[in-house]
Amino acid sequence: MVAAVVILDMAAKQDLRDLTLDELRAEFVSLGEREYRSRQVFARLYRKDRPAERFDDFSELPSSLRSKLADRFKLSRPQVAGRLESEDATVKFLWRFDDGSYAESVLIPSGGRLTACLSTQIGCKFGCSFCASGLHGFKRDLFPSEITGQFLFAEKPAGKEITNFVFMGMGEPLDNFEALERTIRIMNSPSGLNIAARRLTVSTSGYVPGIRRLKKIGLQVNLSISLHAVNDRLRSRLMPINNRYPLEDLMAAVEDYIRSGGRMVTIEYIIFAGLNDGLADADGLSGIARRLRAKVNLIPFSPVPGLKHKFETPSAGEVRRFRRWLEERNIRVTVRLSKGKDIAGACGQLAGKFLE
Repeated sequence: MVAAVVILDMAAKQDLRDLTLDELRAEFVSLGEREYRSRQVFARLYRKDRPAERFDDFSELPSSLRSKLADRFKLSRPQVAGRLESEDATVKFLWRFDDGSYAESVLIPSGGRLTACLSTQIGCKFGCSFCASGLHGFKRDLFPSEITGQFLFAEKPAGKEITNFVFMGMGEPLDNFEALERTIRIMNSPSGLNIAARRLTVSTSGYVPGIRRLKKIGLQVNLSISLHAVNDRLRSRLMPINNRYPLEDLMAAVEDYIRSGGRMVTIEYIIFAGLNDGLADADGLSGIARRLRAKVNLIPFSPVPGLKHKFETPSAGEVRRFRRWLEERNIRVTVRLSKGKDIAGACGQLAGKFLE
């Protein structure tokens, strides 16, 4: 069982959706209730067509038990404070939580897939020089109920179910590890959402302690590494976290994760024109990808208003050239075209208006 989540106000009630099934079962036992009731509640919390929003929604429970739960817990949902839909069908949601704070999530269609990109924090501590999430600093961690709420209560395109989930929105997921682990276990539970671990991806800027903890949860969750540079000098300039956990430490932690049974590793590599798009960069990236048996996801840089550093977007020809160099070195490569450019698609751009 994972450690308890620390709530913001010790006098406040914990949200029922912050509990794993095992924890919910233990709560029902402490209330003198039958164990099967906990499974009923858990299933109703995550029912795809209409997840519970109030204690009266648990119609299968006697009123006395509903009253006990209401006395002990709260049951909330984030409110949609903004919704923007792109010409490419990407949908961005701005969520407002009970304490008045904001975070974002994005639904990204691609072929037959619909991916939910979920935030795990409000703001970010790590200050990557190209990212909007940390422009206004770090505010707080999100709770599991606030993370799952980003897709449970999102308006989905007609006839579409979310097929994949990526913890890649605002924040560093592995820096909010207790809530992340709890969320993964809730999503993976056959009694609830029953989402296969292979459909879950955790993205990290290279937070080595979190990678080492992730391997211990015993689920084959995909791991995505935001690399963006193949030497410590440039990576430290782009991503200050590299000063604490340089490339060799990061590579060793990822190799350890792979050996532990972690399913798949993807290297995310933003291409900045004239900065990390040369032949030497392609050689270095190829060596890292081979070492980690990873595929590479190339991402042409998209401008983000408010950045202190000026970066240039590569041309389509420059991206094709860099991709060709990698493929000539037998590296699996995809190019992720930017989605939602017309709706402030970069993580943190929309919520940033409320974090200043």
